[in-house]
Amino acid sequence: MIRSLHREQILHRPLAEVWDFFATPRNLNAITPAEMSFVILGDVAARMYAGQMIQYRIGVLPGIRVRWLTEITHVREGEYFVDEQRVGPYRIWHHEHFFQPTPDGRAVTMTDHVTYEVGWRPMGELLHAVWIGHQLTAIFDYRARCIAERFGPAPTAGRAG
Repeated sequence: MIRSLHREQILHRPLAEVWDFFATPRNLNAITPAEMSFVILGDVAARMYAGQMIQYRIGVLPGIRVRWLTEITHVREGEYFVDEQRVGPYRIWHHEHFFQPTPDGRAVTMTDHVTYEVGWRPMGELLHAVWIGHQLTAIFDYRARCIAERFGPAPTAGRAG
């Protein structure tokens, strides 16, 4: 089953500052929960670009780490970027990141939209119901808190499913 997760958050900083943070791949570590044991593997360019491949190692369960390879498939400077999993724990992972200045130009509405499929039927559906959906919600809640501390107020509510 294909699922989605959608989040919006107002960031009280200029677009250029917000974009600069998110266009720097190494900043992903700052908004990822420590218990995920997230590590970027190998060299990664200072700024993202379309076609960039980024390899990570993440903890999916205590003591179990997997390789995750994503490709930055689309970038429109200051507006949006898309990352897609090429190798990793999901059958499908397509993550769109949008950045839109508010009408007064004093803040940015940041939108995350993830389309994903767990795979491993029928076990994947059970795993999603009892663990994966909750884990994704917790990861994006953590991310939202870190971003709010850096840029402004917390997001509107959302959940995976």
